[in-house]
Amino acid sequence: MRLNTLTAILLCILHYMPSSAQSKTWTAEQANTWYRQQPWMTGANFTPSTAVNQLEMWQAATFDTATISRELGWAAGIGMNCMRVYLHHVAWQEDSSGFKNRIDQYLAIADRYHIRTMFVFFDDCWNNDYAPGPQPAPKPSVHNSGWLKDPGDRIDTLPLLMDTLQRYVKDILNTYKNDPRICIWDLYNEPAHFGHGDKSWPLLRNVVAWARSIALSQPVTIGVWSAKFPDFNEFQLRNSDIITFHNYRDTTSLLQAVDTLTTYGKPVICTEYMKRPANSLFKTHLPIFRNKNIGAINWGLVAGKTQTWYPQGNKGGEAAPVIWYHDIFQQDGTPHQPEEVKIIRQLTQINETLQATAVDKSR
Repeated sequence: MRLNTLTAILLCILHYMPSSAQSKTWTAEQANTWYRQQPWMTGANFTPSTAVNQLEMWQAATFDTATISRELGWAAGIGMNCMRVYLHHVAWQEDSSGFKNRIDQYLAIADRYHIRTMFVFFDDCWNNDYAPGPQPAPKPSVHNSGWLKDPGDRIDTLPLLMDTLQRYVKDILNTYKNDPRICIWDLYNEPAHFGHGDKSWPLLRNVVAWARSIALSQPVTIGVWSAKFPDFNEFQLRNSDIITFHNYRDTTSLLQAVDTLTTYGKPVICTEYMKRPANSLFKTHLPIFRNKNIGAINWGLVAGKTQTWYPQGNKGGEAAPVIWYHDIFQQDGTPHQPEEVKIIRQLTQINETLQATAVDKSR
């Protein structure tokens, strides 16, 4: 047996050993008590329009506070109060203190608009290859052409990476475990996606154990996203303080998911939805979420370098779609569909005075 293989096995054994100090998953009573103290959570998955991926958002050379402030102001102007934001371990690995300083700056900006944040640690979606430094330009017309997995397939080839990831997660959680500007920790986005399958199990199990080893004031969650992975879904639901899920389909599918997930007796938040070509729409879905007191966080705020207004599957060079896939605003703050913004404002009950104040702050 090669040394690196033996090292990997030993690390996995050590990481699977339970900690005597581990906290427990919240009960339904604890979760509902917490949820009653929150406003109705509505918002977007947020990446500033000037960032093609997580590293371009968080690295010092491209951390863009002006754009972050302007675009969060537009979100606040339509009543949004929660952003789901992806981190990346490489930004921490290269410059942990600088990375946390930039998190502080982001949180301070968001707090000015009364927006709280759900941070996401890991992600199995899109590109395996990543490196610190300048990030590639977006491929013309290609949806999420520069988005990065974290850690992706490197978890199989770098035996000591798991230790790095543990130190990263624990450092961030210990630093912000009592920060009221952070509402939820989302530990792992769509485990098993993009062909990872069972390869996602070690990191998924470990990140839950790492989070449970810290006395967090905020709940943790791992959103369910596909019925094709029942074992993953059972584990994710069992280890989530509150229940989160993704649904990009029509109201029939959405209501089926809601009916299933509410049987657990815990608060429910949809952390990804709104795909116009699939009839996942603000006008159809947001009233359901509001009436059932389910949090609603759609994919995309401002059309930018992630290019998620283009459909998935584009090969490059296609014309911009008349009806966008995701996203709400153009880069000048003009809504793609003004009627959508009107619906969001009505349901978030934003008034004209608050709207004007938010827009003024974003300038």
